[in-house]
Amino acid sequence: MKSTPLSLVAGVVALAAVTGFAALTAPGDEGVTEAKAAARLPVERSSLLCPAPSTSDLADTTYTSFTPAGEGGGEAGAAELTPAEPLPADEDTPADKDDEAKKDDKKDEDAKGDKGDEDKAADTKPVISLKGLGKPATAETSKSDAPALVGTATGSFAPGWAAQQTTVAAAGGARGLLGASCTAPDTDFWFPGASTGASRQDYVHLTNPDDTAAVADIELYGAEGALKSDVGEGITVPARSSVPMLISTLTSEAAENVTVHVTTRTGRVGAVVSAAEDEVGSDWLAASADPASTQILPGIPADATSVRLVAFAPGEDDADVKVQLMGKNATFSPAGNSTLHIKSRMTASIDLKDVTRGEPGSLRLSPADGSRTPVVAALRVVRGTGAKQEVAFIPATGPVGERATVADNRAKGSVLSLTAPGETAKVKVTTSEGSEGGSASVKTYTVKSGTTLEVTPEIPAGLKGGYALTVESESGGPVHAARTLTLKESGIDMFTVQTLPDDGGTVEVPAAEQDLTVLDD
Repeated sequence: MKSTPLSLVAGVVALAAVTGFAALTAPGDEGVTEAKAAARLPVERSSLLCPAPSTSDLADTTYTSFTPAGEGGGEAGAAELTPAEPLPADEDTPADKDDEAKKDDKKDEDAKGDKGDEDKAADTKPVISLKGLGKPATAETSKSDAPALVGTATGSFAPGWAAQQTTVAAAGGARGLLGASCTAPDTDFWFPGASTGASRQDYVHLTNPDDTAAVADIELYGAEGALKSDVGEGITVPARSSVPMLISTLTSEAAENVTVHVTTRTGRVGAVVSAAEDEVGSDWLAASADPASTQILPGIPADATSVRLVAFAPGEDDADVKVQLMGKNATFSPAGNSTLHIKSRMTASIDLKDVTRGEPGSLRLSPADGSRTPVVAALRVVRGTGAKQEVAFIPATGPVGERATVADNRAKGSVLSLTAPGETAKVKVTTSEGSEGGSASVKTYTVKSGTTLEVTPEIPAGLKGGYALTVESESGGPVHAARTLTLKESGIDMFTVQTLPDDGGTVEVPAAEQDLTVLDD
């Protein structure tokens, strides 16, 4: 009789590095050694989705892709963002019409000749591809029909991969600076702060990165509860395609403050809301952090002229939360708005006006009655007055954790906001190389407990192009962060705010070790 030892450690580690979790069991106890302490390893694959940027002929969009330098996920790999494929043709079109259409298409193709081949190649090649770690890559478009992008990073490009989509719309109903951090696909999203009111045109953009169709549901909740809607159910998002849904067409009820809940029955999607408001501007509203009893909303600009808090309690219980502003030097409750009662499955809001009063700040929502009912939340923030108003949104967000990155920072107009809701904390901030030249730099900041620290990042020496900002926790309590980007256009200080949650660049891997003995007679 002979025995053959089989080591399963390598397979477990590889699986865990991709999926974020691994478990190993076997019948019986023979030959099984106890699992060692879990380790954290770099992920080996990341996915990001960017929505279709704009339908305006007066808009210019910049895409920025970046992976921080550091320990990668093994092999060299790649990071590419490519156009989402167009929606499939209508299968109900009669055959004779299909044949006629094919003939017309053939004539068009013959007329275009080589030019048509070039356009087809241009449509299928990556919009943006990273060439190395620690240096951003950029691409630009001014097309009004620019598609949504789907992307994957593998190997050493996967841990911490970030992408930003920044659009400047100089005029029109959707004018403004619209910034969106491209997001990972998921199955559940909350968007407090949307609207079905007459002055708003809000769209939910659903992007499917996979090769099979996804089916999504959209629920809307106003101040009195669920808004009646039959068309928000069973929305098909074709494979590798994007579907925008105008929120006001999903219900006949007009509501100024609405919470949008996106879930999928099958598959997964990326979801984000574009919000355009008459005479105030437009921006992207990113999803709130998952429901929790305490939420942090960092990075309210010092010169904000209007701040509105919108919150929602998705559970069966009402929530009473303390509303506190973590300012430059201390934490305090806004006068007359120290608490907010949020009825179960109803959207609540309060107008905090110019709550920061000339100093940077961040908002903290925490249980007021010990009930610890989970909530989601977002802020609608306006800067400027009259015809020079501009709007942006700040969703509740998680801490930077081990590391978080935001791409597309400029030589002028980038501001980083850091807040420590618990203990005093120390963070390391790295400004990357420039996309077209410039040296990376590192600086450490201390954020005092219960305060918000606003810093202007140290510009990379010899900067050409844009750069990325990476924040890493070094000691103390958790830190939440947001980046404000401001560009002056047509006399208006247009701005957008992106939060910096943990990039998920590493996952916890159980270090399992097991020998299974195969006995041969």
